[in-house]
Amino acid sequence: MANLLDFSNFKIHLSEKLSCDTNSVDITQIAGGFSNLTFLVQTSLGKFAMRRAPFGEKISKAHDMGREYQVLEALQKAGYKKAPKPILLFEDQQGNEAPLLVMEFVEGYVLRNKPNPEVSLNEDDFRKLSENTLDSLIELHSLELETSGLINLGKPEGYVERQISGWTDRYERAKTNELPEMEKVALWLKANIPKKENVGFIHNDYKYDNLVLDRDAKTEIKAVLDWEMATVGDPLMDLGTSLAYWAQADDPEILKMFNLTHLPGNMTRSEVIRYYDLRGSFDLGNILFYYVFGLFKVGVIAQQIYKRFRQGFTNDPRFAALIHVVEAAGKMAEKSILNEKI
Repeated sequence: MANLLDFSNFKIHLSEKLSCDTNSVDITQIAGGFSNLTFLVQTSLGKFAMRRAPFGEKISKAHDMGREYQVLEALQKAGYKKAPKPILLFEDQQGNEAPLLVMEFVEGYVLRNKPNPEVSLNEDDFRKLSENTLDSLIELHSLELETSGLINLGKPEGYVERQISGWTDRYERAKTNELPEMEKVALWLKANIPKKENVGFIHNDYKYDNLVLDRDAKTEIKAVLDWEMATVGDPLMDLGTSLAYWAQADDPEILKMFNLTHLPGNMTRSEVIRYYDLRGSFDLGNILFYYVFGLFKVGVIAQQIYKRFRQGFTNDPRFAALIHVVEAAGKMAEKSILNEKI
């Protein structure tokens, strides 16, 4: 993909900002996620990470590099240590290229949806990683908002209702197949919005493959990535999304493609809820709603990416199967509603 993009203006801009040789700048794509494009930028001064929106229809804040830069700056001011330092945001003055976000490159490894041959994790490791992952999420949800200025990144009042309306609308615009479960779940969510509003800083896409882990202390989290959807809202919406990605051993195989939480040693979703309940500060009495929302959201994200695949904006073969993720997420959500069980 990198060879299809013209980085010439960016290289000049980066060289001027960093005072390095333009000819020393080398850019290669890093394979991994299903959404934004990520690149390794090597210069005479060292390595940096760079992100760009994918090709095709943009998905609200999901690909807003300018917003991610703003969030990373705010987290630095708030003293949060697990976000990469932002370096620069490049916006082509000609308007011919999507904005490019350059940030600190954090050395470590990312746990994708297949075991990493370089780093072996046993059951004890996965248990510890589960705990560290949740501790880091609780830390994020507990950040001070007013003095730090983080409160300015979101509008917490009415957040849940806006999310339900927004994700339902996104689904309707991205729909390619008739999947009645997704329609029913959308109606149920709209009819069951909790009256109580919780407020905290949230990541909105928090899962294993957005964590950079230490290569030596392999269950320790060095950094959290992908901040463009972070905001101030209801932290239980964040937890619900993480629970939706938190596949366990008895889940449909298609829903295990995003995470390794289904391997032995990892907490089950019930254990995740208990752990968060003991250490967090929010009432989880209505956690079913937030989990169902998370499944619906995962389904909508998969639907949006699948539509871009159908439109020919990407030829990544992984994307062809995403319509089955939409269907499975809808069915899981409907089953959870009927059984009142996560």
